[in-house]
Amino acid sequence: MARVLVGVKRVIDYAVKIRVKPDKMGVVTEGVKHSMNPFDEIAVEEAVKMKEKKLASEIVAVSVGPAQSQEVIRTALAMGVDRGIHVEVAGAEYELLQPLHVSKILAKLAQEEKADLVILGKQAIDDDANQTAQMTAAQLDWPQATFASKVEQTSDGLTVVREIDGGLETIKCKAPAVISADLRLNTPRYATLPNIMKAKKKPIKKVTPKDLGVDTSPRIEVISVEDPPVRQAGSILPDVDTLIGKLKEGGHIK
Repeated sequence: MARVLVGVKRVIDYAVKIRVKPDKMGVVTEGVKHSMNPFDEIAVEEAVKMKEKKLASEIVAVSVGPAQSQEVIRTALAMGVDRGIHVEVAGAEYELLQPLHVSKILAKLAQEEKADLVILGKQAIDDDANQTAQMTAAQLDWPQATFASKVEQTSDGLTVVREIDGGLETIKCKAPAVISADLRLNTPRYATLPNIMKAKKKPIKKVTPKDLGVDTSPRIEVISVEDPPVRQAGSILPDVDTLIGKLKEGGHIK
């Protein structure tokens, strides 16, 4: 049976309206509700289902981030994960943490934990990078099955249905492998109160990137963060001739 490593990221809750800081160097996070990245919830659910089917022996949740990241690890533990690993990165270092850094951390932990499968959300809803799973697979030199909407274990590996532009693609790959979870893979369960209480007793190991031999020095510099431009109001024109006239005038219809 497999050991599964699953990634969980703490992000601003999907229902919160994002506000840019006055200095335009980031977004406001103080006093703002955070929760587990929705795609990571799907990844956790898939790992727990594998354990329920006796296809996985142990699930380890990993979160990279500040002290508050332990909250999403506890949520994963309450959903059925066995233990957690918190890779603490805080302050300015965390604000400039990139998918490349996270992928190196996950790859190192996958090797240390002797994982057979790494399941991640396809992207985080804060930066929408959609890079970490692919980079983790490259770091490990493992097969990758991204945007998974269905995962089945077979005698010789995994059969994964992927969501692609214009349809679905079915691929086969051998384990160990990296999977990224898409929206339609499953519906995550809610953590019950008894399981939330049990989760408080499950172990969370704390390490730093330095402990893992990973350099997290930034490779980018934030120049400015700005709100998207406000869309101009449209106008209703009486007929096609007026529309053509407006287009001829300069292409700007206001």
